[in-house]
Amino acid sequence: MIYSDPHLIHTLQQVIEFLGTFAFAISGIRHAAAKHYDWFGGFVCGFAVAIGGGTIRDVMLGVTPFWMTSSLYIICTVLAQVAVIVFAQSLKRLANAWFAFDTLGLALFTIAGIQKTLACGHPFWVAVIMGCITGAAGGVIRDVLLNNEPVIFHKEIYAMASVLGGLLYWLLCLLHVSPSINVVSTFLLVCVIRFLAVKYHISLPLLKDENEKQ
Repeated sequence: MIYSDPHLIHTLQQVIEFLGTFAFAISGIRHAAAKHYDWFGGFVCGFAVAIGGGTIRDVMLGVTPFWMTSSLYIICTVLAQVAVIVFAQSLKRLANAWFAFDTLGLALFTIAGIQKTLACGHPFWVAVIMGCITGAAGGVIRDVLLNNEPVIFHKEIYAMASVLGGLLYWLLCLLHVSPSINVVSTFLLVCVIRFLAVKYHISLPLLKDENEKQ
């Protein structure tokens, strides 16, 4: 094992999953508010976004979905909903608030997915994929619930930011960098890539339809 303290890794993973749940829940609830959903609809959307990627990951890893092991994740979503309701006007003035929370959730859940996959004994290439699923699948579920085209399929770099973050995590592990520095570095890379991609409209090349004129 690269890291010798499993208790530290487990604690770090729980903190990251909790923060990621809160960030993604706020993102989902704010999107639901933009569609004029009621409070229950907003909660369902926020909770689905917050647990979606992690649930898919855990099912694929053959473990109990993380949110079923503690009620803290439901409480976290409730707190996120209260925050959106109470501070609705403040968040409304912050035009890019939903984007910031979505990006934070992406980065945090990418790390959580990588760590949990490695803890289950899988190789790093699987961990990178699982990190991407954990980070990006929640956004897909959100967009499907809101009847929007998923962001990862047509806009600025999103899932690729997660993949690149996972590759950095892998590299730093090979260099025996401490877990805290690794987590912070990966978190910052995913956020920076996402922010720059949106600011400068950076996206992957589009597929061309065979009937489209060249």
